[in-house]
Amino acid sequence: MSEIKNANDLAKIQLEGLRWTVRHVYENSPFYKRQFDKAGIRPDHIRDLEDLSKLPFTEAHHLREDYPFPLLSVPEEKVVRIHSSSGTTGKRKILSYTKRDVEDWTNFFARAYKMAGIGPKDRVQIAVGYGLWTAGAGFQAGCEKVGAMAIPVGPGNLELQCQFLVDLKPTCICCTSSMALLLGEEIRRRGLRDRIAIKTVIQGSERCSESMRRAILDHLGAEHLYDITGLTELYGPGPGIDCHLHQGIHYWADYYILEILDPQTLEPVEDGQIGEMVVTTLRKEASPLVRYRTRDLTRKISGPCPCGSIFPRHDRILGRSDDMIIFRGVNIYPGQIDEILSDIEGISSEYNVILERRNAKDHMKIKVERDVTGDLSYDDEIQSAIQRQIKNQIMVSVDVHIVDYGALPRSERKSKRIFDNR
Repeated sequence: MSEIKNANDLAKIQLEGLRWTVRHVYENSPFYKRQFDKAGIRPDHIRDLEDLSKLPFTEAHHLREDYPFPLLSVPEEKVVRIHSSSGTTGKRKILSYTKRDVEDWTNFFARAYKMAGIGPKDRVQIAVGYGLWTAGAGFQAGCEKVGAMAIPVGPGNLELQCQFLVDLKPTCICCTSSMALLLGEEIRRRGLRDRIAIKTVIQGSERCSESMRRAILDHLGAEHLYDITGLTELYGPGPGIDCHLHQGIHYWADYYILEILDPQTLEPVEDGQIGEMVVTTLRKEASPLVRYRTRDLTRKISGPCPCGSIFPRHDRILGRSDDMIIFRGVNIYPGQIDEILSDIEGISSEYNVILERRNAKDHMKIKVERDVTGDLSYDDEIQSAIQRQIKNQIMVSVDVHIVDYGALPRSERKSKRIFDNR
């Protein structure tokens, strides 16, 4: 990609990419041609970036309906790889990649590593899933591109993770936030913190509260924790990461256009307002995305970043539009509970929310762990503080139970914290 010096350069790349993508899918994808014809759209209708709003949306169910090669826009002989998401219901979403798609993914993933300060002098322990998942392949290719040493351990296996952290002295570890916490707690339990050299944590795949971030950094003795974004449909991990100032995610707007829309009306929200991420790729050949509804929630961050990067920013992923809880008529996102608990002293980052229906009425119980050095005599005070803050900020009443540190389940992949038993 040519050097981007200012916003005008970026807008020019986006318009060229948008027009190329629309023509490419209209001429080569039966699915997109059907969608565009139904909407009365032709490639020459796209003259400026504002015309993006004329295009129809693509949703997850479209990928499952056109199984096994949804959105395919090149001849099958040009497909060099497939990856699949870990969907929980129905058929998997399988995405195809051409040689250029893989190269583009590697290049912008390397950009993410560089933004996190990773280079040839680093050793990177990659503790994410390999195989059908995009994570392992993406993290490793980007790592090798920047000249760092890749240590492809994969997820789980705490014994091996700890052994390599001590023996190989990686300076960076890549994993989910749940895995980072689990590993950090194990490092603390074994008294290994002074024997490891982790300076940087790159995490993704799930929401992470402020208290969880503090715990991970403390347990591992790391200096920086970077949030990396990504989804299988959008190549995989790597399309955005925060800089060393940690004031929002810089996303690679030369590879895709990001819209933040109201999940109900599908109209743009004002800058700073929470909405759903909708993405349109600008170079993707095999499985392009046109206004793909990711269901991820975030908000745009206006203005230039003090770090000097030209790339625009959005907030960390705040949850998913389909994760919303309706409790006694109130719409609640798990991220709201994260934020409240992160400001409460004396508790760990781990909690469970249990929803039940008793006597035709909904009840919410929150189990929260006492801090590792917590004092049982403060339980009643902490419980009251949590109930009061949730009542004040979310406008619902809940039961709170304080449990011992480590009593709630940990995960090597993604932690499940909401249990709706209604």
